[in-house]
Amino acid sequence: MASELSDDELGMCDPTLVNLLEQTSLKWIFVGGKGGVGKTTTSCSLAVQLAARRSSVLVVSTDPAHNLSDAFGQKFSRKPTPVDGFDNLFCMEIDPKADAEEMTEAAAAAETASAGGADGGLGGIGSMLKEFSSSIPGIDEAMSFAELMKHVQSMEYETIVFDTAPTGHTLRLLSFPKLMDGALGKIMDLKDKFSGMLGGILGGGQQEAMLGKLDELRAVVDRVSAMFKDPDLTTFVCVCIPEFLSLYETERLVQELTNFEIDVRNVVVNQVLFPEPGTQCRRCLARQAMQGKYLDQIEDLYEDFHVVHTPLLDEEVRGAERLGLFGQHLMVPYVVPDARVAAATGSTTTARAARAAARADDGRRGGLRATAEC
Repeated sequence: MASELSDDELGMCDPTLVNLLEQTSLKWIFVGGKGGVGKTTTSCSLAVQLAARRSSVLVVSTDPAHNLSDAFGQKFSRKPTPVDGFDNLFCMEIDPKADAEEMTEAAAAAETASAGGADGGLGGIGSMLKEFSSSIPGIDEAMSFAELMKHVQSMEYETIVFDTAPTGHTLRLLSFPKLMDGALGKIMDLKDKFSGMLGGILGGGQQEAMLGKLDELRAVVDRVSAMFKDPDLTTFVCVCIPEFLSLYETERLVQELTNFEIDVRNVVVNQVLFPEPGTQCRRCLARQAMQGKYLDQIEDLYEDFHVVHTPLLDEEVRGAERLGLFGQHLMVPYVVPDARVAAATGSTTTARAARAAARADDGRRGGLRATAEC
């Protein structure tokens, strides 16, 4: 019988998200990945686990195709709404594009009001902001995200979980500090060169008001950028499934996050088909073999990450109760009971999960049934 090796001796991190619960300094947790891999389920389940250990938790959806309402089975809006059955867990859904349009309209309305109801004209602050937000690709979403971050920073929540849109959209949002910094820098350069012309067009008061808004926005961008790059405050959880396209996109996401200097050390692999002893189902065995190939690649790529495997389930994960049960798989590795004997085999991945499960209380893993092979 092979001797039992510790996780440290195997060179592997704990295959759970317990590290997120233990790091009480975390303020922002982003959850993202390819579309359809279970980002919303993971973010909501993680939020339920956090709510048991934090004074207050907010889940924010930045995906225009919101799913928080579907996941919890209740309607949410752009204002924080308490989740049924919780007094410290809240959800809100925002639309970056719609919020950007409202921001420019609000600026125009404020300008008209300050002018005593007169039309500010094309030279007004609102028009300037509208032109600015439509002249640079992606700047409208970046401005909206800056406003969201400004709003979120003022909220008294201990931890905020972001349920993000699919990878490409998320990367655009996370790159907004760099985009905004460059855009605002160019505007300030133009202001220095054409300050006299702007003063003649806008008038001294409106020029100062517009520049004041831009300075305020730039200060928000600088603060958010610093928070994004602080691993004590911000981290990103990548979600995938054991298939080629998902693995490829996850690796691209990890590389981009590294370029943005955003902490990423957790990968959740959903829809894993765990082996059932004695199965004769050819399709199940073929799919298990396919998944096994990509699971091995994930372990090789992210050997210094916390890699969590969650099982393919028999039923949907909807409602706070089921989300709480699914969240237990994020905190204690799931293995089928007979897989405990794998701790004595040569499979380091299975052995690690089996030992962790054997140490855990069975009651913490129960509740949702994994899909069994035929």
